[in-house]
This record gives sequence, C-alpha cells and structure tokens, in this order.
Amino acid sequence: MKAIVLTRYGGPDALQLKEVDKPIPSENEVLIKIHAAAINDYDWSLMRGKPYLYRLMFGITKPKKNIPGMELSGTIEALGENATKFEEGDAVYGDISGYGFGAFAEYVCINEQALVHKPPQMSFEEAASIPHAAMLAVQGLVDVGGIQKNQKVLINGAGGGVGTFGLYIAKLYSAEVTGVDTGDKLRMMTSIGFDHVIDYKKKDFTKNGQCYDLILDTKTNRSPFDYICSLSTHGKYVTVGGYLNRILQMVLLKPWISKIYKKSMAVVGLKPNKDLDYINKLYKSGKIKPVIDGPYKLSETPELIQYFGEGKHTGKVILTLET
Repeated sequence: MKAIVLTRYGGPDALQLKEVDKPIPSENEVLIKIHAAAINDYDWSLMRGKPYLYRLMFGITKPKKNIPGMELSGTIEALGENATKFEEGDAVYGDISGYGFGAFAEYVCINEQALVHKPPQMSFEEAASIPHAAMLAVQGLVDVGGIQKNQKVLINGAGGGVGTFGLYIAKLYSAEVTGVDTGDKLRMMTSIGFDHVIDYKKKDFTKNGQCYDLILDTKTNRSPFDYICSLSTHGKYVTVGGYLNRILQMVLLKPWISKIYKKSMAVVGLKPNKDLDYINKLYKSGKIKPVIDGPYKLSETPELIQYFGEGKHTGKVILTLET
C-alpha cells in the first residue's frame, strides 16, 4: 500500500510517499481502507520533532511512529479476532490518537474503540475533518468553559478547525462571538457567522478595551496576564493548545490568578471521540458545517503539513485517498 513515511525529523523533505506492507489487524483491531484524512498540530510537531519535549512521546532521536496522521474516515475491510463493534463494509471515522497514528496511508489497523459509525449524510471528507477539532471545541466551550446563554465569547485562532466548530457550538447558546485570526481566514469567518472579526496583525484584542465572558484559545502564545484585562468579572479563559511554555506558565499561575483577580483559567485535557454522537446529531440537523481546505492528494502531504504549520490554511486541511 502507499503511505507517507517519516524516517527522521525535519522539514517536508523528511516525508516521502512509499510502498509499505499492508497491515493485518490484531485481536481488537479493525483494518480500515482510508478514504480521507486530516492534518493536525500533532503532524506538524511530529514532522519537525518540536517542541523538543514531544520527543519523549515521539522518539528522542528519530520518530517511533513512521506514518503520521490521527484523523480519518474510511471503510472497515477486515476484523481482528475479538473485534465486535463493526462489520465489514461499515463506514467509520474517528480520532485514532488514543491508540496510535498512521492515517496518512491507504490502510491502517487500529483498535475498534477509536472509531464510530459515519452518518450516511456525511461525506468522507467532512467526517475526516470532525473528530479532533470538534471535540476540542465542544470540550473547551461546554465541558470546561461552561458556556452560558447570551455570553460574549472570543475565539483566538478562529480560522482553523477548532475555531470554526467553536462558532457553531457557541451559536447554540446564542453567544455573541468574536473571532481572531488574519488573512483570507477573516472573510471565511464573516461568511459563516462570526459577529466580529479581528485581524491580529492590525489589532491586539487584549488591548481594545473589550471584555469577554469566555475566551477559547487555540494559539496560547502569550503570558496569562495578557488575557486578564480581556475577561469580564468571573470570566473564564480556556486553552486547547499552543506553545507548551505558555501553557505550563498558565497552569502554574492559574491558582494565583483565580485568587487575586477572580478569573478562571483552564486547560482542556482532550477525551478523543467522546462527543461524536452529539456532533452527529448537530450535523444531521444542519447546525454544523465543516469548513474544508481541499481535498488534496496524499502525495501532497509533506508540503501541506508545512502549509498548515505556517497557518495559511482555512478550516481543516483534508487529504483524499479516493482515485
């Protein structure tokens, strides 16, 4: 089978399209014929081996996992001996990172618990765009953020996958939503329903005098104290990712910030696929619509990971393995 293989850390040239052996499912695994996959921060970090702290997980000197990719949709082709959740031919999708990687290939074997059934109305490209980003949005805004009706919400890094799903979730609560990003993303953000958009290259939302009840941050690239003035009384800041040093700084300082400023800060510990049934219902009722950049060919993956890492994408970057 064809797969994108990473044998060393580096830039796009560290990834190559190669022929590798087709995997065979073990006891609780299923073999999936992959139809579509999505690019994520993990793929950007895995390719570069940065931040260096991630190498404790990925491999110190070279990657332990040679085929990146954590979000996919596809069809069950074979079942392991003890796999009972699906039948051959079922259309499925999910975030497989809890059990491994390997979505940038024609086939992958993964534990059946990493997958759910794909609704018939949902395309394979749409399905691949949903699991990771939508779960971060739901768990960030609802589970951790405790979003309430008619709140003022700001999403930093709003033009990517988490931000676009975050808008749809926030609008279920009649929130007034401000999105922060730049470039072509701003036009898209306005078109899908953000009430306000801020170009971070032109304006600093932490210094514009506006206060928000809830901030969802996908970037986390500045001091926690920068956000305090942008939070309303008893407001809450929630991060779903970004610079590790800033996230660690926030974790250390949040007890003091809560005590002194009466404002909350929290980090989302993602529970993969936890709320996909909820997202499926929203999709079927037309309350969410994935924003897709692509789809592109599997062979374009190396350059697309660089494109993603540079923040040039809009919504979710999707690869298709359909011929």
